[in-house]
Amino acid sequence: MNLRKTILAASIAALPLMAVQAALAAAPIMGAPTTLASPQETAGLVAKLAARGSELGLDASNGYSVSAHHPGVIGTKITRAQHTFKGLRVWGSESVVVTNTAGDIVSESVSDRRAGLQANNTLGARGESMPALDLAPSLSATDAIDSVVKAIAPRATHKWAPKAELLIYPVMKSVRIPSAVNKAESALNAMDLQEVVDHYELAYFVQTRLADKNKAIYHDTVLNAKTGKVIAQWQALQTVVGTGNSQYNGAVPINTTLSNGVYSMKDASRGTGGTYGGMAITNANHSPESAPNAGSIYTNSSNTWGDGQQYISGGSTTNANGQTAAVNAMWGLMNTYDAMKNVLGWQSLDGSNTATYIAAHVDNNYDNAFFDPGCKCMYIGDGSSFYSLGSIDVIGHEMSHGVIDATSNLTYAGESGGLNESNSDIGGEMVEAYARAGGTGTVIPASGNDWMMGKEIARNGQPLRWMYKPSKDGSSPNAWSSTIKNLNVHYSSGPNNRMFYFLSQGSNSTSSSDYYSSYLNKSPLAMTGIGNDKAYRIWFKAATTKFTASTNYADARNKVLAAAEELYGVGSKEATAVKRAYAAINVGTDVDEVGGGTGVSISTQPGSITVAPGATASFAVGASGGTSPYTYKWYRNGTLISGANAASYSFTAQIADSGAVFKATVTDSSSPAVTATSSNATLTVSSGGGTSTERVSNGGFESGATGWAGTTGVIGSFSGQTAYEGTKFAWLGGNGSTATETLTQAVVIPSTATSATLSFALHIDTAETGSTVYDKLVVTVKNSSGSVLGTLATYTNVNPAAGYQTRTFNLLPYKGQTVTLSFAMTEDSALQTSFVVDKVSVVTQ
Repeated sequence: MNLRKTILAASIAALPLMAVQAALAAAPIMGAPTTLASPQETAGLVAKLAARGSELGLDASNGYSVSAHHPGVIGTKITRAQHTFKGLRVWGSESVVVTNTAGDIVSESVSDRRAGLQANNTLGARGESMPALDLAPSLSATDAIDSVVKAIAPRATHKWAPKAELLIYPVMKSVRIPSAVNKAESALNAMDLQEVVDHYELAYFVQTRLADKNKAIYHDTVLNAKTGKVIAQWQALQTVVGTGNSQYNGAVPINTTLSNGVYSMKDASRGTGGTYGGMAITNANHSPESAPNAGSIYTNSSNTWGDGQQYISGGSTTNANGQTAAVNAMWGLMNTYDAMKNVLGWQSLDGSNTATYIAAHVDNNYDNAFFDPGCKCMYIGDGSSFYSLGSIDVIGHEMSHGVIDATSNLTYAGESGGLNESNSDIGGEMVEAYARAGGTGTVIPASGNDWMMGKEIARNGQPLRWMYKPSKDGSSPNAWSSTIKNLNVHYSSGPNNRMFYFLSQGSNSTSSSDYYSSYLNKSPLAMTGIGNDKAYRIWFKAATTKFTASTNYADARNKVLAAAEELYGVGSKEATAVKRAYAAINVGTDVDEVGGGTGVSISTQPGSITVAPGATASFAVGASGGTSPYTYKWYRNGTLISGANAASYSFTAQIADSGAVFKATVTDSSSPAVTATSSNATLTVSSGGGTSTERVSNGGFESGATGWAGTTGVIGSFSGQTAYEGTKFAWLGGNGSTATETLTQAVVIPSTATSATLSFALHIDTAETGSTVYDKLVVTVKNSSGSVLGTLATYTNVNPAAGYQTRTFNLLPYKGQTVTLSFAMTEDSALQTSFVVDKVSVVTQ
């Protein structure tokens, strides 16, 4: 969407006067810029999503349309896929898909509003069948645009070309969950309500960016495509190394460019491409807010800029006094870029390091600042009731709008609009803390920000917003209520701002304190904060990799909690702090904190080992504290190992395993449970002088069918079974009907081999009973003509086993030959048996 985000809620006249944990503490969490996906990659991902959809009962009328790619956490990429019905986008229905470097789906965060859409009919809110939605509009796109413009500002001109998208609009309503049916309205918690589809309407989503009498009039409108009736509408103006003398920060270092004896306020070291090829500050020179012109990059004959004073209205925008606003902007923009890159790994606004710019001196005495997605840039006014709107937290605020614009694109209305504004307030405060501590390092300092948005720009000393107690502004609530969606987004942001303050700094148990919440009723009454750095990492991960455009307070709570658990562990103090911080604003219920030192901890770390090919590799972890019994999980290269749920883990090592990294988590039985994570242990597989060679190609099936022949459709990731390691496997059988399936691969056993070992992991489960053999898997070695040289094993429905079992065979008798490994499954006409194969390996020495 082309949206402009301002720091202020409205015109000034309308405003009132006012272990893994240790490693994460100093390490970026977000990946480097991503490459543009090829059409083949996009089509492949859509096909995977469609397969998942069919498992959920969605018919062929439902589809996916990829709308954006951006970086995720290190080693992953985020793809945002809009849900479609018969080719039309379903408003507010989307999937946020996390894929790894191999293109496999790691997770999918879904906002699903298409359940009632079916090929021949639609379903109402109570599941009743209704006539199929008529997808033929009565109005044209031009008609829709003209209708909106006529109603808003008939004499206005278009600053940006208007857009009208035909789509399906789910009209939503809130319903209470069963346990909240009899609650008083005032007693409702955000988690007591669910948003459900009441009905669907064919609609146009109309974006108008108008200018009228030097005023920007930006609106988004949803219009019924049959009748022209307005279904929903909201304002879309989304508002708030040389030496420079900054108005708010004294003498500060700023990066500039020297060319032909002239200094320009352009920093080519921060960002690439964009409008100016690097970060830049330009002079809008009082061009009107309704149609601002960025102007030219600031230049100077020396590398000392500004006088550190408030701009004198009507004066020059290029002399020392006029340059001060540019110094404010450059220093703020540099620190915003550095905070996100150095701490989080996020580069520029879009994560892909595209350079942005700020234009100073927009309009005359303009009391606002805004981010404009049309140019991916920011405009700042000189102020009248305010000082120049270029303070560090205001710049961090507006540029954080650019991050949301590039990622979750939270709809700028209702609860999602409040979260959009809150994200920017959070970003502004964290950039302020980073800048006040010198603007270097890989952590957000624990202090330095004032938790008051825009205090420095206020001539009357009253900030725009108080993060720790939003109600101090006279308009913002301190906690969620069912009417919060009706507020201006700058006010509905208040509860989430307070949540973030509590998450970072904790609360106070004295009822008269500004830092007290009556919703916190567990032990201790004053919740414990986790600090700026951890709080920001958790929030940023959730906002960029989990939120969808329609995320509301309840959804945000669940996704922020998921981010905390992924970063710091289920039951960790960080995850508990998220639960308590949201409970403090009436989103979810409060929980007890686990006292310091009482949770489970790792007492014995798994050690790195070196073994020979074919030998047993064993890792063990010890734990103490907390509440027993403990639950164990083992991970290989970050991926959960199916069936590895004891204090030790052993398997037969092959050359292909060399370099694998293992770790364990231990979870106790307390409530809430506490999880401790071990340090990493590396496995080295060495033959001790001889040369070992892996002969099987793609034995873990992570590259799909590559290297394999036969019934290759059995290879993949399927619900109902899990991989031994990684995400893919070969699932032979499981049909419950007559079937024959075979997988084969040719391998070379050299004549000089002194050893040749076949190994594979096998899981068998069955619906059959008794001792009669109905279904079987036969593992054989064949020659190039297909004749069986030897049968290695036969597995049947009679010998199922929980989890995977590792099978090992000697292939040295076949040295000097190219042989074909064959896994052949036969299943009878009833009752399934599954033979799940993974990690096939032939190592010769």
